[in-house]
Amino acid sequence: MIAEFRLPDLGEGLTEAEVVTWLVAPGDTVALNQTLAEVETAKAVVELPSPYEGTVSTLHAEAGQTIAVGAPLIAFDVVGDEPDASESASESAEKAQPNLVGYGAAPTSAGRPARRARRIGGTPVPVDTAVLEAAPHDATPSAAVDVVIERPRSTPPVRAHAKRLGIDLVLVAAEVGDRVITRSDVDAYAERVGRAGATVDETSGIPATAPSSPAALGDGERETRIPIRGVRKHTAAAMVQSAFTAPHVTVFHTVDVTATMDLLSSLRDDRALSAHRIGPLTVVAKAVCLALGRTPGLNSRWDEAAGEIVQHNYVDLGIAAATDRGLIVPMIRDAERLTLLGMADAVRSLAEVARSGKTSPAELAGGTFSISNIGVFGVDAGTPILPPGQSGILAVGAVRRQPWEHHGEIALRQMMTLSLSFDHRLVDGAEGARFLKDVADILEEPGRAMLFR
Repeated sequence: MIAEFRLPDLGEGLTEAEVVTWLVAPGDTVALNQTLAEVETAKAVVELPSPYEGTVSTLHAEAGQTIAVGAPLIAFDVVGDEPDASESASESAEKAQPNLVGYGAAPTSAGRPARRARRIGGTPVPVDTAVLEAAPHDATPSAAVDVVIERPRSTPPVRAHAKRLGIDLVLVAAEVGDRVITRSDVDAYAERVGRAGATVDETSGIPATAPSSPAALGDGERETRIPIRGVRKHTAAAMVQSAFTAPHVTVFHTVDVTATMDLLSSLRDDRALSAHRIGPLTVVAKAVCLALGRTPGLNSRWDEAAGEIVQHNYVDLGIAAATDRGLIVPMIRDAERLTLLGMADAVRSLAEVARSGKTSPAELAGGTFSISNIGVFGVDAGTPILPPGQSGILAVGAVRRQPWEHHGEIALRQMMTLSLSFDHRLVDGAEGARFLKDVADILEEPGRAMLFR
């Protein structure tokens, strides 16, 4: 029987998606929850799992084509009676939601995720084990040996990190043995073989994306036209809406963060804490959550239709991240509940997932306040535009050593500029200044955090 799979609603009222790449072709046999394709919505690139077992009959769209939610996407030849398409698709999409962002297939009866076969050199590799010729990185090319290995076990962020560095996890697994590969294993291997990829700034926790490589000026055509779609199209519309709806005001504060940097240095020297990679952005995020408790106007939204100001009694903290597909602002949910270590882990995880391109639409929805770490690009200050529905956004500048007055003398201090944009409908100048001063006080003297609730 022929069963049609229609493009499901991927969340937040999205109405269409672009097919980025097909991972199956007509004639392929697919399993339940096997990834069929990657599609790009206005917010993220999402993996679509199969709601059926069977053989691919027809692909209703080509890579690069945009289709509407509910439109036929792919047809299957399935065994037995044709399932109820609407029920099966919706139920499968709901059950497989965690898998839509690249976190593996649904658990098997043994309780572990099913693994997809890999391809090495164009040769199909069995799911569980593989026999391949591999040479150690320090061996001569002629010293190839047969190595029997299990498919590497790792988390999605670690796989994304290895892919970005051009590291094959099979080779890492051969060195670390039968255990889950960690990010530090990948970094150690990369250091040994001399791989130098783009890295996450340890002091920021936000990925620094490699610049694109356009044609040199004067080469080729005089103009290049790039279609406006996906994340960039959504971001452009949101920024225009915000800029011409909310009256923006931006205030600045230059802060002596020497004490914070000394604290971070001390924490990094503690072996029990070093794995958390606490950076300045982590401390800023924690300070923001504490300061919002005193200035609720900056954690509110303007409800024009209801004629109300909605104050949030929680903090869903957005951290702006630059990706190859454009700017996204994934959320740390209930950030006010996190300890400093919990915040560090959340920021790092958010950055790794954003860099891998697997941020889910759910992680981009909502938000009550945002932070933009422009300092990772060496920028000191800016005038950030508010994400729609939020009343405040803080731009965090670079940390620089500058001469500064300290205890009546001029000394070299570590300085940072904070830039706060807020919606003047909800926040007056005094409240905005008070919030910025609270954040600055914590960064200047981290012990002041104990005075906040």
